[in-house]
Amino acid sequence: MRELDFGVIGQRIKEVRSDKKLTQEYLAEKTGVNVSHISNIETNKVKVSLTLLVGICNALDVTMDYLLGNEYHNPTSVIEKELFNAIKDMDNAKLETLLRIAKVL
Repeated sequence: MRELDFGVIGQRIKEVRSDKKLTQEYLAEKTGVNVSHISNIETNKVKVSLTLLVGICNALDVTMDYLLGNEYHNPTSVIEKELFNAIKDMDNAKLETLLRIAKVL
């Protein structure tokens, strides 16, 4: 098993935080750590703990798999499971219509 790329994780945290126009101070306050710790995570000077990562996800209102990006390899995503559940009881006519719509997208 390969090591997680904490640099990528920190970069994703920074991107999400910046996109939401949130400061490191806000994130530090919401997660109970100091600002320099958030900065060190975003610049890959320290590795983020699982507990803090969960807190960051909650503070940024994102999922863990979103922040982990390519680090998390799940053969079926939540969306795929939801789609499967939505279509499993459809008759063939509806499935063919759905397939045509999907191909257009």
